Amino acid sequence: MDSAPKTIVRHLAPDDASQRFPSLHPVLQNIFAIRSVGSESELALELEQLLPARQLSQIDDAAALLERAIENRRRILIVADFDADGATSCALAVRALRQMGAVNVDYIVPNRFEYGYGLTPEIVADALLREPDLILTVDNGIASNDGVLAAKRAGVGVLVTDHHLPGDSLPDADAIVNPNSPGDSFPSKHLAGVGVIFYVMAALRARLRGRDWFLSQGIAEPNLADLLDLVALGTVADVVPLDRNNRILVHQGIKRIQAGRCCEGIKALLKIAGKSWDSLVTSDLGFRVGPRLNAAGRLDDMSIGIECLLTDDPVRATTIAEQLNSLNLERREIEKSMRQQAMADLEAVIFDPARLPNGICVFRDEWHQGVIGILAARIRESYHRPVIAFALTDEGEIKGSARSIPGLHIRDTLDVIAKKYPQMLSKFGGHAMAAGLSLRLTDFEAFSRIFDHEVQLRLAGVGLDHILNSDGELNGRDIGLDLALTLKSISPWGQNFPEPLFDGIFQVMHKKIVGGDHLKMVVSAEDSDKHLDAIAFNQAERSPDSVGVRVHAAYRLDINDYRGLQKEQLIIEYFEVLD
Repeated sequence: MDSAPKTIVRHLAPDDASQRFPSLHPVLQNIFAIRSVGSESELALELEQLLPARQLSQIDDAAALLERAIENRRRILIVADFDADGATSCALAVRALRQMGAVNVDYIVPNRFEYGYGLTPEIVADALLREPDLILTVDNGIASNDGVLAAKRAGVGVLVTDHHLPGDSLPDADAIVNPNSPGDSFPSKHLAGVGVIFYVMAALRARLRGRDWFLSQGIAEPNLADLLDLVALGTVADVVPLDRNNRILVHQGIKRIQAGRCCEGIKALLKIAGKSWDSLVTSDLGFRVGPRLNAAGRLDDMSIGIECLLTDDPVRATTIAEQLNSLNLERREIEKSMRQQAMADLEAVIFDPARLPNGICVFRDEWHQGVIGILAARIRESYHRPVIAFALTDEGEIKGSARSIPGLHIRDTLDVIAKKYPQMLSKFGGHAMAAGLSLRLTDFEAFSRIFDHEVQLRLAGVGLDHILNSDGELNGRDIGLDLALTLKSISPWGQNFPEPLFDGIFQVMHKKIVGGDHLKMVVSAEDSDKHLDAIAFNQAERSPDSVGVRVHAAYRLDINDYRGLQKEQLIIEYFEVLD
């Protein structure tokens, strides 16, 4: 079925790159200008340049709540989300509160299969069994109006820390810290949940320091920068946009991991993924550590992942990391089967590319709830359409996980549907690129049509081709190890600050299939006789018929480190045979 989107390589070329960065190499000038960096001074990523915590609304109220709880030895119960952002947020809060003198700190994570997302009345009922005085939500709570009300009626205080978009009304919590709350003046709206709780802990430490708490209690004032390994991991794993403030947080966290100054759990997860922490790059957090941590929340209980991040015992950390790795292998097998089923279902009903929906909905009642988010992302990659994958819940509803494409705010699209059809969605939430929702099984077909229609309205006039934005062509002199090392040293790359992608015309000198699905080649640039190693992952079926042909390739300049010998390598994202 030829219904995959057309791939277009588009050059981005700013006019004033050399004026903004006069001391940098022309390739770097272009890269940073394309990413809207205003000047060389903005490339500095020191902690002192973080946005001040005081700009977050209600952060003083939040710090006061926690201060009173610590001083009066009250029970603080953290309610976390069941993904990597929630796990890192929880571990950071537990570590920081204990370091600041809290003696009654515990946590609970809703089981996604029993309670669903957030501070629901059901999870509050479970929480009350632990007799908390204060519930602290991390990476959730902004849409938990009923749950907050249930806690308050039971006489329990609630502090909400979150980064997701709020609904039409806010929960009646004692304090809410969320950069996306209405009227909040914090300049960065892209903090992950772990970034929000990091700021709250910084405000709490400042408040305690101001009253000489640490001196009076005889405890060392904690260095919260030591927790930036958790902030970096949660921020990258949650795929939030890397604006400058997030880049500072991630950069500083990565520096600490590279120096071995990270929790034993991250070290163990890196080791089991075959990665040394001293050579860590941003993508390792997103593709090696994050999936293994997330596997606990997808298939079992995220408490396993949180314990991995909390333990200071390297032996225990290794044991838990091995358990998480096994869960991730199981998750991969489940995902592979679900993806094959979904693609077969789509191909069975879509014979003409013109009939491909603008918004795709897929569902099978045997699919695993914990894996539908990854499934939606994989289908989006194949068809470059917004996708919602659904699974059946125990209550007879279906639960959906949505992934979007640039140009379509998925949470706002669901909000419009909820307002037009008030009885259709039982709940929904999320942000621009990802969201979750629930609806009745009997409404699936109707919702699929409505979703397709709303996506079509919002993408009217916008092509649905797959656009690869290129930083331009490199000449043969620049395609080498020196530039590859320079690009690797610039940290971090990520969402909305993508790793550089180049394109050019090459001659294929050699080719072979490796690993069953990957195409490995030796190529030569048109303006150079130097032979370059290149690999195109998961593109074996597109292998050229013969060597000697010319291809137009979009690629990342990478490093192949084999037994201590480093050599430049092209990671080919897309190629097209020219002759």
